[in-house]
Amino acid sequence: MKHTTFAGARSWWVLIYFLLPLCLHAQQSRIDIQRDPTLAAANTRIYPTPTKALTPAPKGYKPFYISHYGRHGSRWLIGASAFDDPYKLLAKADTLGKLTPRGREVLATVKAMRDNGRSREGELTPLGAQQHRDIARRMFERFPEVFAGKTHVDAKSTVVIRSILSMENELLQLAALNPQLTFTHDASNHDMHFMNNEGRSPFEKMRFTAEVRDSLRAFNARHTDNSYMLSVVFNDSAYVKQLGQKTARLAYDLWNLCIDLDNTKLAHQCKPMWDIFSQEEIYNAWLVNNAYWYCVSGPNRMTNGAGMHMQGDLLGRILADADSCVQLPHPGAQLRFGHESTTLPLVCLLNINGFGNPRSGLNSLDKEGWLDYQVFPMACNVQLIFYRKAKSKDILVKVLLNENEASLPVKTDCAPYYHWKDVRAYMENLVKASVAPSHTGK
Repeated sequence: MKHTTFAGARSWWVLIYFLLPLCLHAQQSRIDIQRDPTLAAANTRIYPTPTKALTPAPKGYKPFYISHYGRHGSRWLIGASAFDDPYKLLAKADTLGKLTPRGREVLATVKAMRDNGRSREGELTPLGAQQHRDIARRMFERFPEVFAGKTHVDAKSTVVIRSILSMENELLQLAALNPQLTFTHDASNHDMHFMNNEGRSPFEKMRFTAEVRDSLRAFNARHTDNSYMLSVVFNDSAYVKQLGQKTARLAYDLWNLCIDLDNTKLAHQCKPMWDIFSQEEIYNAWLVNNAYWYCVSGPNRMTNGAGMHMQGDLLGRILADADSCVQLPHPGAQLRFGHESTTLPLVCLLNINGFGNPRSGLNSLDKEGWLDYQVFPMACNVQLIFYRKAKSKDILVKVLLNENEASLPVKTDCAPYYHWKDVRAYMENLVKASVAPSHTGK
């Protein structure tokens, strides 16, 4: 009997050993979002100022080159309907006396965002411009050797105005810090095949299979309940029932307005809307967003990671540019400005911080630590910082994700620094693996 009891106890400990990491991850995402609901905004979250100190380079090594890809800064919501649809629905309900006092406050916030965001849909906000000036200043202060003297900075942007203005704000800040810098800056369709290749890549259709769409539809249905929000905004449940499917769209629109408010100048003028959603509604909104981005940009097993392999051209360009620049005595920096729909899959393709490791499925993402809010807020960026020392051919590289030190699945004896020859071989293999079947003739 004692032996049986011991064996049973041992089995329980084994089970706990394997399940505890999953429980901790699931708890962590809930704790994170309960503590800071803005994390649930994910790709609409404002850029967090980095606070962690950087690890000093090994003795004798100095930074000499930076290769960067970053997203535009904070922006207005995209599309006039994002403002018009919720405003019209709430305004009509108000004329019928169907809004609660809190509902009328929500209507006032929606109206203010609509009035100020009209004809600015998708444009960079003043906060977005400031984010990029701050990023440039920190880059200059952290790696002054890269920007010293009469050196050159090459910058490219997608053809979208918010990305172009993000680029220009960084360059203006760098120019103010060192007037001797010279610049080339461009935004052309010529470069969009690697700067933002959505709609251009053979992997595009491969990431939106029927299985993916069905899985997302089922997942969303399990995590959609807007009853609390509707009870806060409306005073008549019968009227809410009459609205039917319009309430689902309203919930979606109000959530987007809620999470975008912080990105605008109205954040200090309008009452925030976080309180109209329950904690569970906030968490579920994040779960749905997290699942979507995992499917279309991450290591989704259903598509063999087609979304992240879309960035093979970008990684190939980063690699080719680096091969040229490391041969120069003072190459400066290459800065590229685009979108989160490129930054996130690039992070996954490189497997930065383990984001390229497949998870068990959509229901396990939060338990297995695939948390999109750790990757792509507004102005998110990946920086590769190159180091070398006198009388040595060895080059080191460090990866920064949103200006914080990050890891690669590459062996190193000097983490968080890696030998460039090892990282280069790793990247070259990734580029080769990111050639779509239609390109190989198969």
